[in-house]
Amino acid sequence: MKARAATRPARRPNRAVRRRVRATAECVCAVVAALLLGVSAAPAGQGGSGLIVNVTHRARALHPGEIVVLNVRTSEAPAALGATAFGAEIRFFPAGPANVWSALIGIDLEVEPGEHAVAVRATGVDGSLSETDYTLAVEPKQFATRRLRVEPRYVDPPPEVVERILRERDQQAALFPVSTAVRYWRGGFLRPVPGRANSAFGRRSVFNGQPRSPHSGADFRAGTGTPIKAPNDGVVVLATDLYFSGNVVIIDHGWGLYSYFAHLSAIDVAEGDRVRKGMVVGKVGATGRVTGAHLHWTVRLNDARVDPLSLLELFPAGGGR
Repeated sequence: MKARAATRPARRPNRAVRRRVRATAECVCAVVAALLLGVSAAPAGQGGSGLIVNVTHRARALHPGEIVVLNVRTSEAPAALGATAFGAEIRFFPAGPANVWSALIGIDLEVEPGEHAVAVRATGVDGSLSETDYTLAVEPKQFATRRLRVEPRYVDPPPEVVERILRERDQQAALFPVSTAVRYWRGGFLRPVPGRANSAFGRRSVFNGQPRSPHSGADFRAGTGTPIKAPNDGVVVLATDLYFSGNVVIIDHGWGLYSYFAHLSAIDVAEGDRVRKGMVVGKVGATGRVTGAHLHWTVRLNDARVDPLSLLELFPAGGGR
């Protein structure tokens, strides 16, 4: 009769092996979380330490005039989380997956190409501080030139309106750097009118043969009288007639995000009004320096001039958060 072989109990993996398994599992979780956000996992050197686990981003492109969604994953819910990018303070909101937070960064129309650091900092509930830098490599972009014929008074204003123009310029310049502490906007952004954008953001403008500032918005095809809907919640901070822009409505969506509608035929709101997404704020027209009826929509993000179409693509209507 053959001797029966003795059975040995299964050997437990040593501690080093177990640590490697846990590290691998955490890495897989990080990749899955990034995929759920629609972004790539952070490349080497873009991770954090301590409370900040990793940092990623998503955007149409890293060009001047684009919006970037910065995503930060933390090991636990922080007591405070913030960042600085292009000289502006950035605020975060919950992105959906546990301990993942998002913020909006605006790359101004005239930002120089190259590597730009985003300084991210998190404070734990125990008071500990975790910091990391994330690099955005902004690529150059060539903008086309548009040549338009308008009334001469909008190219060479008469002396009697110069004081008005300077006053209105200063009035608008004081609005956009203000980052309201309340975030009014939620979820996706609506297209304010049904028509397609027919004038590209960033085009260099030449009026009656004279160069002027770049086109800092998008123009949408629409006939006079077409209702203009608020793309998201906010507060009306300006509703008036301006020399160059005609009848305008400016909405503060909170956290440094503004919508600026120009050339309206009618204004249906007043300064201080709280507006909801989809609410009619005015009607399309051809007031101010224009060649015909259309809607001009400018978006400012922490004073950066950014393409409204970037906002619509990153936060489509019906989206959450």
